[in-house]
Amino acid sequence: MAFSFDTDTAVDGLCAYVDASPSPFHACAEAGRQLEEQGFRRVTETEPWPTTAGRHYLVRGGSLVAWTTEYADGAATPFRVVGAHTDSPNLRIKPQPDLARAGWQLLGVEVYGGPLLNSWLDRDLGLSGRVAVRTAAGVEGRLVRIDDPVLRVPQLAIHLDRSLDQDGLKLNRQQHLSPIWGIGDGPGDFTAYVAEQVDVEKQDVLGWDLMTHDLTPSRRVGRDRELVAAPRLDNQATSYAGVQALLAAAEQAPARPWTPVLVLFDHEEVGSMSERGAFSRLLPTVLERIVISQGGDRDAYLRALAGTVIASGDMAHATHPNYADRHEPQHQIAMNGGPVLKVNQQLRYATDSLGAAAFLEACAQADVPVQKFVTRSDLPCGSTVGPMTAALTGATTVDFGAPTLAMHSTRELAGAQDQAMYAAALAAFLSPA
Repeated sequence: MAFSFDTDTAVDGLCAYVDASPSPFHACAEAGRQLEEQGFRRVTETEPWPTTAGRHYLVRGGSLVAWTTEYADGAATPFRVVGAHTDSPNLRIKPQPDLARAGWQLLGVEVYGGPLLNSWLDRDLGLSGRVAVRTAAGVEGRLVRIDDPVLRVPQLAIHLDRSLDQDGLKLNRQQHLSPIWGIGDGPGDFTAYVAEQVDVEKQDVLGWDLMTHDLTPSRRVGRDRELVAAPRLDNQATSYAGVQALLAAAEQAPARPWTPVLVLFDHEEVGSMSERGAFSRLLPTVLERIVISQGGDRDAYLRALAGTVIASGDMAHATHPNYADRHEPQHQIAMNGGPVLKVNQQLRYATDSLGAAAFLEACAQADVPVQKFVTRSDLPCGSTVGPMTAALTGATTVDFGAPTLAMHSTRELAGAQDQAMYAAALAAFLSPA
């Protein structure tokens, strides 16, 4: 069966999703909202799961897993899994952030992941994430989103450092990235500010997972509007495409019995070693509980895994016109050229020939072109959630992506047409002919 998505609809949806998702917690909330509109019901990990076939999802912090058992043929039905991640590099607020220097009030931040630090300078920044608060019913996590330009990291003027043009910008993560948020002789009171935002007393703020986000909206750019400029495309573009693919696949039974699954992991940018990252037991546990809820046992679970294929999606480097020499000359990646199969013999990507074949078949089914990415042999290769997921499940796994420029910048660049092809390929992967 063929899946197709309109380019304008796909781009508008992606921009709306990214703008609604300044943090991993908000990305999961927005994905959950869209899933619920199409009949998915949220389950809680501490409660028994439904034993009847249906559409379900769960959220663990900044991670989400969604699935439908409508087309399963017994407890040992194999899974088709699309994986992505919700987090992006940014500046995160320290536990005791209040600083004062030279008559300015600043906040202490810690760099999360590997951002292009210069791209965070001279931008209007908001705050978002989760705050842990004390309530009469116990500790509660509340989402926070402040879209006012409350923070800014000003760059040093060229007049005060004439070496910038010759030597380049050098930023000390401790000294040079503290955002300004007020003027005063002493430090501000960030905890009191947060308490006001979540409507509790200051003493009831117990902690936070708060981060900065760029306030510039996502938008189409270019002479013919053939590009998309947005924050967090790595990897919310895959998260959004995965949600749309699961929704499409849920409406159309595959030719063979499959249980389609979407998993959006948090903490990929810092190694995935957390209770909800790709290195955790989140995905294997959910898959096993799906089997058990269908009446299966451990043997049925292992049989299901043996037939499972996982597609791990992350963004791929498009060939940069100003730095073409940094790319493998035989594997040039074009914007709006279709999804990208990612291969690395050091297993920084999990793709092998069988996993690649499954992804190529899905792209053929969706009638979209495929590109193949390999890093230059003299450059180190990045990684993603694919190798970890493959190791934890033992399932055939393929890594793929969508072409991107300025990866890890505050504003990244992707192709408009690629977004529709991306979702179509993933829908075909989740519901194979």
